[in-house]
Amino acid sequence: MDSAEFFEQRLTGSPVLGIFRGSGPAETVEACERAWDFGVELVEIPVQSPDAMPSLRAALEVARARGKAVGAGTVTMLSQLAEVHELGAAFTVAPGLHPEVAEESRRIGLPHLPGVATSTEIASALARGYTWLKAFPAAQLGSEWITAQLAPFPTVRFVATGGIGAANAAEFLAAGCRGVAVGSALSDPASLPALRAAVST
Repeated sequence: MDSAEFFEQRLTGSPVLGIFRGSGPAETVEACERAWDFGVELVEIPVQSPDAMPSLRAALEVARARGKAVGAGTVTMLSQLAEVHELGAAFTVAPGLHPEVAEESRRIGLPHLPGVATSTEIASALARGYTWLKAFPAAQLGSEWITAQLAPFPTVRFVATGGIGAANAAEFLAAGCRGVAVGSALSDPASLPALRAAVST
């Protein structure tokens, strides 16, 4: 499936992408199930190191049983891309725009969300056919950055990532983001009502 179609379908109803980094398989599965119960359609398990692969495998196994989509994050090398594709990841995410990963993802038909932090990177991603982009690090870039970039790049669909939680999710969505990536807020039951309110406005 085309990346734009994939993310459009899954983030339009629930604009939250769950990210669960650095936990063991059992904890990762618990976090995924909590996110799905909350209404999240997309969950990302970062695989910045080989020891994260068992958590991705565990999440994928449970996702298949529940009909959910789990992707692999921090995919910056072709070897990682090949491994997570073989495991059955539904999509991949990268912290930056890695041309070889972006191009190979398109070739094999695996939805990919590349990261951007500058106008040049946005233009480069668009030239490669990517309109859904990860704005990273979002908290440091600020919601004003989102609004400013959408003026020259109105076809871009940003997913704000990095430092996003219940306190600022609504701000980034109001600035024009089509999604927000959230980690700890989904892991804290006390934060869930505030997060729901933030993404429902």
